[in-house]
Amino acid sequence: MVTTRRARGPWLFLALLPSLALAATTEKMALVTANGRIGTLVVTTQGTTVDVDWRVDNNGRGPKIKERIVLGKNGLPTSRTMEGTSTFGAPVKESFTVEGGRARWTSIDDQGEAPASNALYIDNRGSPWTSLHFTRVLLASKGLTRPAFPSGTLRLQKLREVTVGPSKQKLQAYALWGTSIGSPSLLLVRGTTLVAAVNPYAVLTREEHAGRFDELSAIARDLNAELLKDLSKRLTHRPDGPVWITHARIFDPVSGTASTGQNVVLFRDRIVGLRADPPPAGATVIDAQGGTLLPGLIDSHAHTGDWDGLLDIASGVTQVRDPGNDNTSLLALMPRFDSGELVGPRVFASGFLEGKSPFSASGGFTVQTVDEAVGRVRWYADHGFWGIKIYNSMPPPFVKPMADEAHRLGLHVSGHVPAFMTSDQAIRDGYDEINHINQLVLMFVLEPGEDPRTPVRFTVIGERLADLDLQGADFRRLVQLMKDRKTTLEPTMATFAPLFVGRPGQGSPTDAPWIDHVPAAVQRDRRTLVLDVKPEQYARYDASWKKLEQILVTLHREGIPLVPGTDEVAGLVLHGELESWVTAGLTPVDALKAATLGGARFLGRESELGTIAVGKRAALYLVDGDPLTDIHAIRKGRLVVKDGALFYPDEIHSALEITPFASHVEPQAAGMATPASR
Repeated sequence: MVTTRRARGPWLFLALLPSLALAATTEKMALVTANGRIGTLVVTTQGTTVDVDWRVDNNGRGPKIKERIVLGKNGLPTSRTMEGTSTFGAPVKESFTVEGGRARWTSIDDQGEAPASNALYIDNRGSPWTSLHFTRVLLASKGLTRPAFPSGTLRLQKLREVTVGPSKQKLQAYALWGTSIGSPSLLLVRGTTLVAAVNPYAVLTREEHAGRFDELSAIARDLNAELLKDLSKRLTHRPDGPVWITHARIFDPVSGTASTGQNVVLFRDRIVGLRADPPPAGATVIDAQGGTLLPGLIDSHAHTGDWDGLLDIASGVTQVRDPGNDNTSLLALMPRFDSGELVGPRVFASGFLEGKSPFSASGGFTVQTVDEAVGRVRWYADHGFWGIKIYNSMPPPFVKPMADEAHRLGLHVSGHVPAFMTSDQAIRDGYDEINHINQLVLMFVLEPGEDPRTPVRFTVIGERLADLDLQGADFRRLVQLMKDRKTTLEPTMATFAPLFVGRPGQGSPTDAPWIDHVPAAVQRDRRTLVLDVKPEQYARYDASWKKLEQILVTLHREGIPLVPGTDEVAGLVLHGELESWVTAGLTPVDALKAATLGGARFLGRESELGTIAVGKRAALYLVDGDPLTDIHAIRKGRLVVKDGALFYPDEIHSALEITPFASHVEPQAAGMATPASR
């Protein structure tokens, strides 16, 4: 599981607003997941001065931030300093001041200023103190809304009352908008005091509720579902009767070409016809206006959350493989997507399995014995999972018996390469797939004693991979082994680009095609350094990135199955993955094949997905332009079809405060003139 960004979700911005009493007070909050506590927030207040200590330890990573805030008479900060390290170890040094009628902010990555006002400052790398401050101030603001520094707007949406704990403590739920892509933060508030910030996967809560993750997670699932149900009704269009798509260039992944002259006929969730005769009178007709019609895209690495469904569908992603999640939340979400209650892709789940260590990642199951590990493999089979994913702290001797049992039960086996194991040994012991290109090649750059359960699994790639000889015997043996075992690689190039070639204030080149379409706070976050890479190391990291690109191209030419996945922002980064493959040297057609037919073969669903053919699922993505020659056209979505429903990418993006990439095509009745696209 690789997450290169601080999630601006419910738990990473929240904290306790201090009282202004002169006596020092100390309050504590816990960050918890299904596997227990992974972080702590301590807030100490004396008078108008607030000191904050924020620490997260999860899978060998997590922010470590100390802050000092001085509050003015109006309760807003007159100064705020933040220092420490971010999730992957990049240095944090950020400040905000108000003086002489000017608000000024400075970080390692950027700086700016504006006339002082009642706006709230959205930090770039601070602690969760921010959002409770936002909550208290917004609750006292007209319309629960205020402008933000550096730009944008913050808004609270009042939801409903919830109860927590055996005493049924009554709390008011709010959604905080304006800090993230496509989803709000969910806050549970008593008066003006934050009690918990919740999402289905992680909860920041006062200590009194630290043992109630399951209850708080369930509240988050229900609140998200209520918000998303309203959006889903508004954004889902279900025509009566058959639907005819005309004047499209139909992409065939088998031949790698696009053809014209046939109409695609859909009824409910199936493709029922490919024929040249005109639509009958009264039929619902969608004039593709010369756009390219693709099979629905498949994201093979999507840790799927409730709000990710909208982002996926808006990007033409109609199927995903989820390689590890909170089991309860995922099993509750999947039927909501499948039924159409919520907008989202069809999910093929791989159950997460981790070994017990100080570096254990949260999610799925953490095991301590081989018998327990094998038992959890059976649990996943019994609960309908498609596969399993093995993670960093799993003891290497556990891998073969786990893989053997998984294969006996018909499950796919994938994962990171466990610490102190090599990728070739993982393949020999039963891996069908390696997650992430760095996991494949760490064996060539790690030195004895180095622990890949820390950010070293990224830094050694940047510092040393440039020297790897792709014609050397060791690399050639690995390639031959993958060919012999038919091992799949899911490289997640666009996920790694911000780590290796992202630069302060500029971000990653893989973000460039979409970054200006998202809220300003997210743009700033994406232009922040992820790893602690010094300027004198840039050339070395650039060379290692080039070597990663060469490895990708080499594996493709050798016939190694490659499947695109994100492990990042849903939808938008999958397009970036395809673009990064083309930049590396694959053709646009190669990338499109991998995201359609290649993904279907990977999932074992070639009979119903991956091509546009009669009898297959009506999972389709219409784009403006020709992505077979210009892969960037993949972003210009005009229509998505999934399970008998029509979705318009521009409608979804607008609802999520994302600037659309293209306008949608409007259905009409046969025999009517084509209306102008909205």
